[in-house]
Amino acid sequence: MFKEILQKLENAANPVAQVVQNTSCSKVLVIAFKKGMILKEHKTDVSAKLLVIKGNVIYKEENQQKELFLYDEQEIPVAVLHSVEALEDSLCLLFKG
Repeated sequence: MFKEILQKLENAANPVAQVVQNTSCSKVLVIAFKKGMILKEHKTDVSAKLLVIKGNVIYKEENQQKELFLYDEQEIPVAVLHSVEALEDSLCLLFKG
C-alpha cells in the first residue's frame, strides 16, 4: 500500500491520500507529500490526530503554526480551519474518530 501511494505521488501536483482502514467508528488514512506540497485549508467533522512517519511538515491552524518532525503528533480539533505544508518529502498518518 505505501509503495502504491508513493507511485501515485510521483506524478501528483497535490498531496495524495489513501484510506488504510475504515470502520464504523474510525478511519485511518496515509497522506503523502512531496517537498513544498500543501494540503489546503479545510475542516474536519470528527476528532482527528496527525502523526508524521517520514519527513517534516508544518501544521497551520488559525493564527498559529507548529513544525512537526518524525513521530510528532498533532491533535486536530473539530470545525477548525487547518492546513499542512511539507518542508520535505513526507508521509503522515491521519487518525479520524
